[in-house]
Amino acid sequence: MLTIVLLLLSNIFMTFAWYGHLKYSGTLSMKWAIMISWGIAFFEYCLQVPGNRLGKEQYGWSTTQLKIIQEAITIVVFLAFVILFMKEKPRWSDFLGLGLVVSGVMITMGFAKVPDHEPAAAATVSPDDAAGSP
Repeated sequence: MLTIVLLLLSNIFMTFAWYGHLKYSGTLSMKWAIMISWGIAFFEYCLQVPGNRLGKEQYGWSTTQLKIIQEAITIVVFLAFVILFMKEKPRWSDFLGLGLVVSGVMITMGFAKVPDHEPAAAATVSPDDAAGSP
């Protein structure tokens, strides 16, 4: 599903924007960390906004469902980031928390409304309609 791919990619950018600078906190000034993070976040938004719109408009997911999916993706991406980039070892309770969030996603999406039709095309107005003809 394209929505999931876009949200996954946006989360990779988001995680680096929010936490990547911590690896370089001894060598990177706060000003540069903020500017670099904002630059990375731009690409996050270029993926996240279309991902959420597709999820809402084409797949019929609610805003709440999109947020819950986003949180599950965020945790999975964050754990990979912590292990692979930051070289830290998560605790067992971190994995338990991930499992609970993923369970919440499964519960929420298990009750998702699946659209039975394609999204309606944008309405067009002909010149006659605009002029008020019968």
